Amino acid sequence: MKILLKLFAIAAAFGMAPVAALAAPAPAPAAAAPATASSAPAASERAANSNMAAPAAAAPAPAAPVHGIGQPTEEDYGLQQPVSPIGERGLWFHNWILMPLITIISLFVLALLLIVIVRFRRGANPVPTRNTHNTFLEIIWTAVPVLILVGIAVPSIDLLHAQYDPPRADLTVKATGNQWYWSYEYPDLGINFDSNILTDDQARARGEPRQLAVDNRMVVPVGAVVKVITTSTDVIHSFGVPAFWIKMDAVPGRLNETWFEATRPGVYYGVCYELCGARHGYMPIAVEVVSREAFAQWVASRGGHMPGARPATPAGPPAAPAVAATEGTASTPAPSNAVAATGTPATTNQGATR
Repeated sequence: MKILLKLFAIAAAFGMAPVAALAAPAPAPAAAAPATASSAPAASERAANSNMAAPAAAAPAPAAPVHGIGQPTEEDYGLQQPVSPIGERGLWFHNWILMPLITIISLFVLALLLIVIVRFRRGANPVPTRNTHNTFLEIIWTAVPVLILVGIAVPSIDLLHAQYDPPRADLTVKATGNQWYWSYEYPDLGINFDSNILTDDQARARGEPRQLAVDNRMVVPVGAVVKVITTSTDVIHSFGVPAFWIKMDAVPGRLNETWFEATRPGVYYGVCYELCGARHGYMPIAVEVVSREAFAQWVASRGGHMPGARPATPAGPPAAPAVAATEGTASTPAPSNAVAATGTPATTNQGATR
């Protein structure tokens, strides 16, 4: 009987072994479940990172300069055609007041010299006169220049008043001179960048004049009153664009101000007008005037925001739910020795500093 029981136990043991061997891999799917669950946060994290790395809005295509507009040309002998109200008034003052007066005075002085050369030469007048004073002539050559200066001063002062009494600005741009490039900041839009000269080959490839083309143009909307604040980080520079009729020194430690209102879209060039070092002639200025729609698109491409709009913040990964020190999660059990906090956390300003 005992032998039969032993044989039965041996047979039962051999019969159950295959069943145990087949049942052993069964927990594998259960182990795969956490892996699947953990892949979900990874996928959401990749999606969040892709949202954070999404590129900014596409910038509008840069405008091509027009020959003879906003730049010097070989065939021109006068001032550049202005594209601002102050520039138009200044050009009128130059062409219709200063130039005629200069021409008349120059011809009058030339005529007097010719008369003196011909009439009072030694052959025609061997015995010189003894006259030393002429009251009428002295009054004339004193009063006439005074009247001429008064006639020039009236429109000149009016023009200066308009130039240095600007209207309310629609846009503020801070131009900082460096050796030897310009830095531009739009404080109301959250934009700042540097502007460097292009090489001759790069300028030729872009169809721009040499030694005037830059890699990053200053962009403003057409018809907007633009206030330009100038300063410098090293030596004295001078910010000037002839088509806008502006020129203002950039002095270290000082803020100077000028303004313009461009009335025509296009590309307008200027240079530094103050001798500032070895590469003074290689820090040009390029201003692109665009429509208001294109300007808003350019601001978005630079990561800025239009006035009155809230600055865009990059989307971050979803915040994990807060878990108290005495609570636990499915993957992390609650600690057994946790003690509730009773003190007030220390206050620091480390988060507000860089």
